[in-house]
Amino acid sequence: MKRLGIFLVAAMAMTACTSTDKKSTDGEMTPEQRKADSLKAVERQKAMADTANYTTIQWLDSMSVTLPTAKEGDPVNVSWRFKNTGDKPLVVANVSASCGCTVPEKPEEPIAPGAEGVIKAKFDSKGKKGHNEKHVTVDANTKPSRSHELEFQVEVQ
Repeated sequence: MKRLGIFLVAAMAMTACTSTDKKSTDGEMTPEQRKADSLKAVERQKAMADTANYTTIQWLDSMSVTLPTAKEGDPVNVSWRFKNTGDKPLVVANVSASCGCTVPEKPEEPIAPGAEGVIKAKFDSKGKKGHNEKHVTVDANTKPSRSHELEFQVEVQ
């Protein structure tokens, strides 16, 4: 009986120590994913603090976009293309929206000199009938300004 108990404890310990899938089944991040995100955040903070490594950006699309009329309740997608026109990697540290109905998305990796990237946003038009004007703020290691204000307008029926 004692041997059986020791065997069960050993089996449980071995099961607990085995690695699991990289993706969690409940939608939460694994410890490896959290660590990678933390390292990326530290790299973004360093890039933003070191003004010697600032670069320049060219917006390839208008920073102010008027979208076609949308049906209330339909998701509205918008994007702004840009190019790193400097000689240092361009790091998009943060993007934020003027309200919770707009969810912006940024490139996670630095954009190499001469390369292009995209800032995307998804607007939830549910309950937003009429004229809507939303703003997305981009914070990057760019000069002469770190902050870039993007906007879009859409009529929701």
